[in-house]
Amino acid sequence: MVTQILGIGTAVPPARLAQTRTRDFFAAQPGVDRLSARLISAAFDQSAIDTRYSVIGGLDSQAGAAVASDVFTEDGERLLTPSTGDRNLVYRREAPPLSAAAARDALQRAGVAAADVTHVITASCTGFFAPGPDYLLVRELGIPTSAERTHIGFMGCAAAFPALRAAARIGAAQPGSVVLVVCTELCSLHIRSSNDPEQIVASAVFGDGSAAAVVASDPMPARAAAPALEVGEFSTALTSEGEEDMDWTIGDRGFEMRLTANVPRIIGREIASVVAPMLERDGAGVADIDAWAVHPGGRSVLDRVESGLDLPERAMRESRDVLREYGNMSSATILFILQRILDDASLPDGAAVAGLCFGPGLTVETARFTRVTAGAALAAPEESDAARAAGVPVAAAASAPATNSLSHGVA
Repeated sequence: MVTQILGIGTAVPPARLAQTRTRDFFAAQPGVDRLSARLISAAFDQSAIDTRYSVIGGLDSQAGAAVASDVFTEDGERLLTPSTGDRNLVYRREAPPLSAAAARDALQRAGVAAADVTHVITASCTGFFAPGPDYLLVRELGIPTSAERTHIGFMGCAAAFPALRAAARIGAAQPGSVVLVVCTELCSLHIRSSNDPEQIVASAVFGDGSAAAVVASDPMPARAAAPALEVGEFSTALTSEGEEDMDWTIGDRGFEMRLTANVPRIIGREIASVVAPMLERDGAGVADIDAWAVHPGGRSVLDRVESGLDLPERAMRESRDVLREYGNMSSATILFILQRILDDASLPDGAAVAGLCFGPGLTVETARFTRVTAGAALAAPEESDAARAAGVPVAAAASAPATNSLSHGVA
């Protein structure tokens, strides 16, 4: 049974945060001591991130209108500490339109009507409510109310691959299925001012975004000829240590991320032993992979994967570009990277694609894809009506960052 990703769509919030000015904002918070100010400068400056996007708006008085300034800052200068409930209310308000914008973009790129969707899978670890985003997508997009829905919650940055794996298995079990997968993360809802080095790192790397994929199995829906990603094998591995180095808990003042300096070292040490079985199933080696989609948990994670697998610098281009332009958007990030690979006309027909995601635990999720070029790539779609109405820009495809006229905030 052949299962393919027919299209990937992305969306980001309007507020665009420049890393340098966001750095200065955090360093200027009351209670930040001299040592922490130096740590903030180092974490932000060495992140390899230029910009991120946030639903809470600009983080200083020069940023312009902020979506949730009343919750996170009174004067645009001092960061407040809202309760988890107040943060989740912002998630409840902002996650649905962002999810819908990414889903519409994916459906348009795939050339598939919402009425053809048979299953909806959503993933998120940054907020909760019920009926959830899966339910609202059915209502908002006009998906048949008989569509089966699944939500994958709190699996962290690696959740997109379990979501795609579930979609592929649905396709194999129910031929002709069309599964809409949507990953939406509003990481900035959980920012806080802190002298804790791990919280400082979290404040320096995480951003907000949504990405969606349309996954279909034979017989495929009628559509214009366009590139697709044929879905291959998935695998899951746990590293020998790391359970206490990356975790995500719910506190009274938001979700608390622990991300220690050991994470890149553990990944770098063990990545080769994780990747080898994934490649050997197809009788392949690292040199046989034409494109790599590696979750950019941070610059150091990408550096360790590159050195641990002895990859050429070119292999990390898409991952580093997405990190630079958007930061780490948790589960949505890998789909931003796969979208660029899908849109890359320079890749040969039958290009082999390998994907790596990292989640709490440490968990390593892997995936194999084949880029099939059934025809010329479709032009990037214009912004959807829903995105425009919500003030949400659809992220530009391939090489251009999402800096259209609807993006505002710190520039």
